[in-house]
Amino acid sequence: MRSTKKPAIKPEAEPAVREAGDGVAAVERALAIVSALESSDQPMKLAELAVRTGFYKSTLLRLIGSLIFTGYVTRLSDGSYVLGPAAFRLGVAFTRKKAIGHYVVPALHQLVDHGTESASFHVRQDADNRICLFRVNSRHATLDRVEAGHSYPLRRGAAGHIILAFDGATGARYEAIRAHGFEVSLGERDPSCAAVAAPVFGPRGALVGVVSLSGPRERFGKAEIADMKRLLGPVAARLTADLGGVWPSFRR
Repeated sequence: MRSTKKPAIKPEAEPAVREAGDGVAAVERALAIVSALESSDQPMKLAELAVRTGFYKSTLLRLIGSLIFTGYVTRLSDGSYVLGPAAFRLGVAFTRKKAIGHYVVPALHQLVDHGTESASFHVRQDADNRICLFRVNSRHATLDRVEAGHSYPLRRGAAGHIILAFDGATGARYEAIRAHGFEVSLGERDPSCAAVAAPVFGPRGALVGVVSLSGPRERFGKAEIADMKRLLGPVAARLTADLGGVWPSFRR
């Protein structure tokens, strides 16, 4: 007698991280969880992690168990998750060993000591974002909202446009940046804020990062922007030399 039992319906496959062996895929999924927690300002519930990563809850629980055991994730009393102490130690090690900070931070302090706006140093984070590695606030009473360790859109703000320009972006705006070595943004990321930025290069002309001055838009008139460029240019050129690069002959 033929069975009338219907075959079980299999759930849709989880989104593949990429074609790889099981071990590599597991590592990449675990890193995706860590990245999701890093990008959230609040602890995340399992359901939120499932939405953010696209992984099944069963997969998340299995990987989170390993991440908790190794200290990269901590489970709070309410069942939500945050980055663990091992992730903090990595951040400290990165800051300690990233020699670029030994050059960049004093340069940012020098800019602020000249009475400019707040000084920051940005690098590309991924295809769509940049991250502020270092920040020194100005002595003005009002400041813009930029913090070290936070991510910002590449396509909004002077620093992001410089990164795009020296990564080969096309268009009149990026051609002008490559020709003159500066970029100004007025109210792009935040209507009340503005910035002036310049590139910093390393060996073989590779872009290392971007140094920028940013603050409330009302303090960015034509004269103020010109003054900022006069201070910013030599600092970016010196950082380039310190990091093994050659400062290009930009048009002025």
